[in-house]
Amino acid sequence: MTKIRMKIYKTLHIGEFHTNHCEDFLIEEQIGTNEVLLAVLDGCTMGTESVFASILFGKILRNIAKNKFYEEFVTDNSIQLKDKLKEVVKTLIHEIKLFKNQLGLETNELLSTLIIGIVETKESKAEFLTIGDGLICKDGELIEYEQDDKPDYLGYHLGDDFDSWFDNQEQKVSISNFKDLSICTDGIFTFKNLENKSKQKSENEIIEYLLIDNEGAEFDNFLDRKIRVLKDKWNHLVTDDLAIIRIKNNTPTSC
Repeated sequence: MTKIRMKIYKTLHIGEFHTNHCEDFLIEEQIGTNEVLLAVLDGCTMGTESVFASILFGKILRNIAKNKFYEEFVTDNSIQLKDKLKEVVKTLIHEIKLFKNQLGLETNELLSTLIIGIVETKESKAEFLTIGDGLICKDGELIEYEQDDKPDYLGYHLGDDFDSWFDNQEQKVSISNFKDLSICTDGIFTFKNLENKSKQKSENEIIEYLLIDNEGAEFDNFLDRKIRVLKDKWNHLVTDDLAIIRIKNNTPTSC
């Protein structure tokens, strides 16, 4: 018998113009029986040791997801995706403030953009919040958040009243009935042909190849293979750091 299952692909790459660290980060962690917490993060290059913020936030989120999953298992008490996402972000900010105080961190050490979401894998629906810039792609439909190279950062809002701040966020999106869903940092807009500018692919061509095209989806390293093809066959290198998570729920398997 053949059934349909959901598969999650990830890729994380340091940009060609970065020499020391990849300042992007990503996480995929089970947060409920049929729910996965996803996030891509992009540390601010102009911040202090910007790789620190994106990795710190990601590690905190991973731990939050594990704790939520355990709580749900013990209490058998699940909540709506929107409410759960709000709880996760509230806990994230609380934990960041604790680290800020314990380590004596400055605000410019805590600057990272964030696309965070919870995906309900059984019903193919999701809730996302974007703080800063980045891209969401749902079945070929692009939702781009672009802030003129002056993105908002979570670190700016640690002292805000959380409920008011969260409720006023405009970069929220509810998604349902998806077959192919991706989130990625703005590094996806930075692929360059550094050898021959006349053969430069457009942003749309790159996005379509990475987030819409399905060639190679049978491989677990699907996205890594595509990045290699862009480099080896198209001579295109990603110049800024890049994090992508792509979810497909139409992958057939035999059972």
